[in-house]
Amino acid sequence: MRDFHVPGRSPVFATRAMAATSMPQATLAAIEMLKAGGNALDAAVTAAAVLAVVEPQATGIGGDCFCLYKPAGKPVVALNGSGRAPAGLSIDALQAAGVAHVHENSPHTVTVPGAVSAWDLLLQSHGRKGFDEALRPAIDYAEHGFAVAPRVAADWRAAAPRLRANNAPSLLFEGAAPTVGRVVQQPALAATLRKIAANGAKAFYEGEVAASLVNTLRARGGFHTADDFSRGLSAAEFVTPISRDFAARRIWECPPNGSGLIALMLMGILNGFSPPSADPLDPVRVHRHIEAARLVYRDRNAFLADPSQVDVPVDHLLSETYLTSLRALIRDDRAITSLPPPGAAHKDTVYLAVVDEDGNACSFINSLFESFGSCIVDEVTGIVLHNRGFGFRFERGHPNSVAPHKRPMHTIIPALATADGDAEIIFGVMGGHYQPMGQSYVLSNMLTYGMDPQTALDMPRYFPSAGKVLVERGIPDSLRSALAARGHAVEEAPTPHGGGQAIVIDRKAGVLIGGSDPRKDGCALGY
Repeated sequence: MRDFHVPGRSPVFATRAMAATSMPQATLAAIEMLKAGGNALDAAVTAAAVLAVVEPQATGIGGDCFCLYKPAGKPVVALNGSGRAPAGLSIDALQAAGVAHVHENSPHTVTVPGAVSAWDLLLQSHGRKGFDEALRPAIDYAEHGFAVAPRVAADWRAAAPRLRANNAPSLLFEGAAPTVGRVVQQPALAATLRKIAANGAKAFYEGEVAASLVNTLRARGGFHTADDFSRGLSAAEFVTPISRDFAARRIWECPPNGSGLIALMLMGILNGFSPPSADPLDPVRVHRHIEAARLVYRDRNAFLADPSQVDVPVDHLLSETYLTSLRALIRDDRAITSLPPPGAAHKDTVYLAVVDEDGNACSFINSLFESFGSCIVDEVTGIVLHNRGFGFRFERGHPNSVAPHKRPMHTIIPALATADGDAEIIFGVMGGHYQPMGQSYVLSNMLTYGMDPQTALDMPRYFPSAGKVLVERGIPDSLRSALAARGHAVEEAPTPHGGGQAIVIDRKAGVLIGGSDPRKDGCALGY
């Protein structure tokens, strides 16, 4: 039990159903959908749509989606809702157009968005409701307005220079980001959501909406065509999930092109270590975690790509032999000196978890990648376009090199843990490249150190990036010194590491236990 003298938040307990998202409006919308007869999948899509309005820097219908769904008593289902590059995009085409460098605001980072295709396929295959009901709360917030939350306001303010540079007037007010508490309406987005609610995903990928998006992208030099968007209608697909044991549970992830593979590798390495003490911030525990992350992120940069176009050696990378060999490289007294620098800057994403009254569990993530994605806003439709294509390598010969119809390496990774075949923990950690690190940290906090989901999410975080270890302000000086003594270059992180949500199903007690990351504006609710 937490110390009630210390500021913090208790985990949420419920007996029937629960939702946890990064914004209260989305959590409430999910709960209302459950009470209206929807299942966990319906509630997840409803929440994601609301987040696309009220947390616009992190997600939107111009983004991508991944989902893990565990129907009660049935196998885990994985969905890849990431979009593909336009048919005309290649290194040769970029060179012919005189593009020497692809930056974060470039139209060449915009793959055809996959989120709406994913939502449609999920609702049709596993939902009880349709777009008309699932999008209703999002339409209401877009049309009538929402009050800007503190974390959203901070991110919006940080992204304002990019929005100004990209001429996005609908997302600026007197040329500036909205302040905390300002009510923001998005009438153009509301109109687009109404079209999707009435006519399904086809209204996004064909007709007026698609034509407007293509015009916006081509006006900036993009290679996108109406045919690319039409093909995007069927881009989302069910895929075979990948899994591995950790702490006597089975951990499930989406396969590449997502980075769930890297999370499983990291957990596989850590699974071979015994806890050095009962202290979750023991320097040895943290050092081992950092070293394991440096090793697996190196492999991510070398191998992770679209498996429909290149070979990704998933079985080898997850093999006990290989992970044992990586574990053997880690010494408790000093950092490895010969690795290339892993990681990069953090990005924006939303993660949500839902469990319904029937025991169906949904782990769901939707993203624009960087804050406001590419910062390319189609003012006619109100759609902010992501920049997931920034995850490509714009170099010849690399497995993740940009190519026509190819999916880029993705950082977004929903996850869940099963025990004896039943869903036990539905969880995810936002934060771009931090996500595998965050998943392994939060899950280990719960399963190794006995924390409830809220406490596990509250713990101060660290992350190896670009040759340094970036620590949050909550990391004690004694730990910083202990890491430095092992050879780590420790620096304070400029921003917190990600966010996250988690729901634990305690079948013995007959309760659901939820947590929501304090680094975001959200909450968990149940009934």
